[in-house]
Amino acid sequence: MTRKKLSLEELQRATIKDFKSQVKNPIVVVLDNVRSAMNVGSVFRSADAFALEQIILTGITPQPPHKEINKTAIGATESVAWQYIEDIASELKKLQSEGYIIISIEQTDDSIPLRDYPIKAHDKYVLILGNEVSGVSEELIDLCDDCIEIKQFGTKHSLNVSVCAGIVFWAFAKEALQ
Repeated sequence: MTRKKLSLEELQRATIKDFKSQVKNPIVVVLDNVRSAMNVGSVFRSADAFALEQIILTGITPQPPHKEINKTAIGATESVAWQYIEDIASELKKLQSEGYIIISIEQTDDSIPLRDYPIKAHDKYVLILGNEVSGVSEELIDLCDDCIEIKQFGTKHSLNVSVCAGIVFWAFAKEALQ
């Protein structure tokens, strides 16, 4: 069997203008002290792929425009809404008051495996991803409704933050607009 790879025209992707006006999955991503600009760019690209609502950058997380972010985002910094917020704790409390469920993607003593987490269509979520070495800050973990982890079976205790983001975004986006 011969398969034909689809051209960009055949994929019928939205333009940036169309993307900005389309309905988004009600998911806000927070990058808490993510240090790698390439990880940030990859998260932007995944957020675009799954039509997430916005990205909030905080702490030492690099911000666009940035050469390394652009290298992996491939234009997604133009399509995905984003902002830098210094006082992220206040912003999380505000989002919580607006009905968002705040979730840290972190291994804690009560974290729930992603495969067991009851993602509900039409709920609004904030997904917090943390620093490549130290993870999500304790301050933010304390503000969360839940903590989710991706169960792993090898010798390493964590995934690269951009890989983790892609897995979690897919799990939430596939349920969000059912």
